[in-house]
Formats: sequence, C-alpha cells, structure tokens
Amino acid sequence: MRKTFRPGHSPTRLNAFIILLFLSFFLSLGIPLIANSSEEEIEGVIDNHANEDIKRGERFFKGLLPTKRDFESCVSCHNLYHSDTLNWNPSAMDIAIKFAGKDFAEFQSAVMQPTGIKIEASHKNFKIEDEDLKKVKLYLDDLALTGPPSAGPTLNQIMLFILLGLLITFALLDLIFFHKIKYRAVSVLILIVSLGFQVKMVATAAIDLGRSQEYAPDQPIKFSHKVHAGDNKIDCKYCHHTVEFGKSAGIPATELCMNCHVLVREGTNSGKFEIAKVVDAYETKKPVEWTRIHNLPDHVFFSHAQHVGIGKVDCKQCHGPVEEMHIMRQHSDLSMGWCINCHRDTKVNFKDNAYYDNYMKLHDQLKGGGIDTIRAVDIGANDCMRCHY
Repeated sequence: MRKTFRPGHSPTRLNAFIILLFLSFFLSLGIPLIANSSEEEIEGVIDNHANEDIKRGERFFKGLLPTKRDFESCVSCHNLYHSDTLNWNPSAMDIAIKFAGKDFAEFQSAVMQPTGIKIEASHKNFKIEDEDLKKVKLYLDDLALTGPPSAGPTLNQIMLFILLGLLITFALLDLIFFHKIKYRAVSVLILIVSLGFQVKMVATAAIDLGRSQEYAPDQPIKFSHKVHAGDNKIDCKYCHHTVEFGKSAGIPATELCMNCHVLVREGTNSGKFEIAKVVDAYETKKPVEWTRIHNLPDHVFFSHAQHVGIGKVDCKQCHGPVEEMHIMRQHSDLSMGWCINCHRDTKVNFKDNAYYDNYMKLHDQLKGGGIDTIRAVDIGANDCMRCHY
C-alpha cells in the first residue's frame, strides 16, 4: 500500500527543518568558543617566540617535561586551581606574584638554594637546567599578568541541561510533526518531566545567588583556624575582639597577628612563605585584603553584639566547628528560614541577664509559673522590622 503525505508535511521540508534546527543549536554553542579562540590568537601572535617559551615553561611546571625525571613536578606542590583541602605550599599564583618584578637570579636562588626547613626538604632532589628554569619564570610572569586559569562550570550540569533541552525539543517535534510515539500522553509526559527538571535547576541556581553555603574561597594568606583555634586553643574573641560589642565580628589587625608572629616566623606546615606575608603587611603598613565569606543581603540587618554579647550565642552555633577547619567555609546557609527556626528553638536566659529586665510581664509569668521557658521568638525576634527596616 502506497503511503501518502498530507499537504505541508513533506519529508523534504521536515528534514530541512530538523537540520536547520540542530545546526542553529550547535552553532549557538560554538560561537562563544570561536570568539574566545580568536581573541587568544590575536594576543598570541604578538610575540610567537615568547609565547613558545611560555608554553614550554608551562610544560615544565606541570611535569610534562622532562619526560624522565626522579623528582616531583612543580604543580604537584604548587596548585593552579582552588582546592577543597588546604595545600600548605604556596600556590602557583602566589609564586608568580612574588617574583613578577624580580630578576632571574633571585628566582633561581629561591628555587635551587632555598632557605627554610620545609622548602629545603621539598626541593632536595629538584633538578632543572637554567635555560628551562628561565622558561618556567616566563610562564609564571605571564601567569601573574593573566591570572589563574578558570575552572569553568560543572560539565555534568551542562550536559544534563542540554540533554533535557533535546528531550523537550524531541517531544515538541513529535507532538507537532512526527507523530512517531503512539500515545501522545508519553510525549506530553516527557515534555513536562524534562521541563520540570530544567525549571528546578534554574530555580536552584537562582536561589543560590543569595546564599553561599559551603563557600570557601582562597584567601591571600593560608590561615588555618584548626591550627589557631583548634591546636593552639586561641579564643575566637581574642582575634575577633569586636564580636560582643559591634555589628561585625571584625577582622584582626596585622598588629594583633604580630603579637605571636614577632617570634613565630616559620610554621610547622606552611614553612616561612605564608607567615612572611603577615610580616610584610605589618612592615609596609599595607592591610591584608581578606575575602569575606559570610555575606547577608543588603536589606538584612544582623548584629553580632545582639547575638553574642547579649544572647550569649556560641560562635559554632552559626559558624560550625571552626576549630576543625583548615579552610574556613560557610557552615550554615544563612537563609531567612534558618534564622526564624533558630529564633523559635533558642532559649533566652532571662534570670542572669540585665538586658532583659524591662520585660516585666514575662518575668512575672516566669515567677508565677505561667510559663517555664522564654524563647527568642517570644521577645519579638521574628518581627519583620527587627531585621528589615
């Protein structure tokens, strides 16, 4: 039996439509890549000879050259990318910035004749020809100018989003043109489920714009709270001395760091490199530019004095087990729901705190036995105007 086609549904037109659809889809993905590569090519042709030396220096740094060696590559100790675990060695970017304005002789001396217990042990068997070390220096100088390489988005998330988009496209085309799936409900189900997952991914990403749970950025100095607050038992309030009286907990001044580091100049884990940054900041009177970790939206008011000074809230209730963290991270999501639930659950010590003497009615109810517990929500902690005014 000969198969007929309805007007407007010729296979030639359908095939052309499908080809154009997929071509436009993949071209849209490829255009940014082409644009970026063109810019890189323009920058690269400025000095081909220097660019080749930089590339060769990069290969030595990453351990691709020499092919036969009996020592660790540079990148095995000096990381290029952000890491979830603390690498006590200076990063590639740290070294690049330190030696960017210095001559090769000083860089060579630091690499081949290092001073310090930790770095001497690490560089004990390190061997490299002077010409190759010069190319490594060129690579690091270029890194200081261009910055560290971008890690980019997660590949799995991108592939999942694209796959869901293809499923949505297929379901729509089948409903409108192909009619290959016998039951239309199946196409509708594919469309709804795929679209639902995409909406969820976009919504989650949008919500996360205002939250940063587990945020743990690289800091200008590798400061370990585990070493200071955990191993050495330094009280949080010694460094963050405004926490009981100010809106912010405060960042300790370099002068406060030097109370200890005027004597302690070499760390057991970090050697001299990181502590030298503290000393340099103190001597040059240039403050360390720490990266803020815990951020609240601009329309939210929060006072450490109210919570720590008056409410006697323990630091770890919000910040987690800081004494166990080599890399400081945001422990809680700091969402409004998290704050509201905390206010509902947290008991207030009325008896031994003069701040609450004005709450006469609640004191009378406590004495009369009408209530046995006062929680933060009972004294207006969840009133909108407390945080949003």
